[in-house]
Amino acid sequence: MAAIIIDGKEIAKKKKLEILEQVAELKNEDVIPGLAVILVGDNQASRTYVNSKQKTARELGMHNVLIEYPTTITEKELLAKIDDLNKDDSIHGILVQLPLPAHINEANLIEAISAEKDVDGFHPLNVGRMMTGQDAFLPCTPYGVMVMLEEIGYELAGKHVVIVGRSNIVGKPAGQLFLNKNATVTYCHSKTKDLMEHTRKADIVVAAVGKVGLITADHIKPGAVVIDVGMNRDDEGKLCGDVAFAEVKDKAGYITPVPGGVGPMTIAMLMYNTMKSAKNHLKRLQNTNI
Repeated sequence: MAAIIIDGKEIAKKKKLEILEQVAELKNEDVIPGLAVILVGDNQASRTYVNSKQKTARELGMHNVLIEYPTTITEKELLAKIDDLNKDDSIHGILVQLPLPAHINEANLIEAISAEKDVDGFHPLNVGRMMTGQDAFLPCTPYGVMVMLEEIGYELAGKHVVIVGRSNIVGKPAGQLFLNKNATVTYCHSKTKDLMEHTRKADIVVAAVGKVGLITADHIKPGAVVIDVGMNRDDEGKLCGDVAFAEVKDKAGYITPVPGGVGPMTIAMLMYNTMKSAKNHLKRLQNTNI
């Protein structure tokens, strides 16, 4: 029995319709959600991601600004630009497209972005709020994964989730979001001694390492949910994930494809966070005017 494919494109489309409605409501209050993206250098993958983000923002009627710099830009100049954007009331979301050149400290830039405009959900304040179950901007990829599982009506309480990968962008926050939903979470990574021993016990496996075909049919138990966050190129240059899709789909209960799985959800949740930030901005304005 082949797995049910979780169609990220369709779920993202549904989410974007909800966002479109909220954007229309904000425009009635003279607030247009604004997203600013800073792109340093000419990394082709980064440019592709940025183009997708901008295209989606335009489709949703948002104000969007792309700020491009050569790799020679200094950290000081970037920090000054972020400071300007923090003060700009027409901008509700700021993101710096990663990776950055080696001479720029990524953490310094992330922390310079106002936590109220941190639509990537990377600022330590938002991470802390997420950890303690408070309202926060959630990192877009893990958030997208949670929305996908919600959409298929999958009950997370009491389930065993194995996260393969421990990045600050996906692995760590994904585990925390599952924990917040009362799942039992195991983190695996490059130093884990027997990966298969852990993944075979999992109700849900989230693969977020960036290694082609890392998760095979032998890694999962029959009927498990397999979420593939990997974005890789195979030997033929085709986009693929961390999961050996062709063999795993015949054993899993649910599986996300690459492309067309988690990717579209990441961008949808970025737009959701930008819209949410604009709503927060409107609330602050209304409270000031009381």
